[in-house]
Amino acid sequence: MAKVELKGIGKVYEGNVRAVDNANILVDDKEFVVFVGPSGCGKSTTLRMVAGLEDISEGELYIDGELMNDVPPKDRNIAMVFQNYALYPHMTVYDNMAFGLRIKKVDKAEIDRRVHEAARILDIEKFLDRKPKALSGGQRQRVAVGRAIVRNPKVFLFDEPLSNLDAKLRVQMRAELSDLHFRLNATMIYVTHDQVEAMTMANKIVVMKDGKVQQIGAPLELYNFPINKFVAGFIGSPPMNFLSVKVTESGGSILLEEGAFSIKPIPAHAAELKKYVGKEIFFGIRPEDLHYVPEGPKESSLKVKITVVEPLGADTTLWLTTGTQSLVARTEPQFTFKVNETIHFIPKLEKARYFSKETELSILPNAGA
Repeated sequence: MAKVELKGIGKVYEGNVRAVDNANILVDDKEFVVFVGPSGCGKSTTLRMVAGLEDISEGELYIDGELMNDVPPKDRNIAMVFQNYALYPHMTVYDNMAFGLRIKKVDKAEIDRRVHEAARILDIEKFLDRKPKALSGGQRQRVAVGRAIVRNPKVFLFDEPLSNLDAKLRVQMRAELSDLHFRLNATMIYVTHDQVEAMTMANKIVVMKDGKVQQIGAPLELYNFPINKFVAGFIGSPPMNFLSVKVTESGGSILLEEGAFSIKPIPAHAAELKKYVGKEIFFGIRPEDLHYVPEGPKESSLKVKITVVEPLGADTTLWLTTGTQSLVARTEPQFTFKVNETIHFIPKLEKARYFSKETELSILPNAGA
């Protein structure tokens, strides 16, 4: 397999429309890397530049140490799986998988061996004589993946391949693709807007926004140490809460004042927040890091009013307001809640994150470490 390096990659369309700006990304050999971000962030454009389907406006692309900027897609030894499967409807599954090898004039016996091996890996051997219209969405996606596998490429590229599947099948296919990566020991780059896919499948995540790479790291690294407010809000479901608070100092202690509550951060955080005394910042806390206090208010607890209750079985999601601000909490299912009820939560302050209102960058020095 191969290492993929993007050095200062940029894409500028006609009219000086910049889709990707100075992307520096390293995909190590045999790594599963996910590009994630909202629609229009440049993730698919970046993938298409790796594939050769988009010209590179700026920077250099290397695959296995070779400069690929001007190399045609067919000569890059990559295989791409698309969102819409792109199967030939008049061909059988076998012929769809074999088509690319026949174009390359691969020996017939070798084609047969590769197709049956890929079909065995993907558990679609019994469908080889069927045409795509006789397959379910998940089966068609396996065929599209199988067509990529038979080529023995250096790099697999996936462009939102699960978007057309229902929720249950997406979960199943996520597991199957992760298992496939393990078995093939292959280099894979995967594009999605779904942060759950990114968290569950990737060795490394590349978070993008407005054409720029925001942060690169392992899933839990991005979850625990987001470099800015965007990454903190994008990674995690439900997303992190952000409450506007004012940093004050009283009796030598740093406090976070909201009006409806006052929080005393842990000492390690207080040392960093001291330079923001008198300023407003964002206090970030994840829904799962809010601890319900059934007995009432305690020090550094948040007084909130319930607006929506969502019982999900394993847990309950609460939509809340405090003062003029909104937040979400995830609680244990044994508690009963009512809309308009006023309750209290204690945040796990060691898990809290703080962001500058001016730059939206993390205030804590270990973010992104």
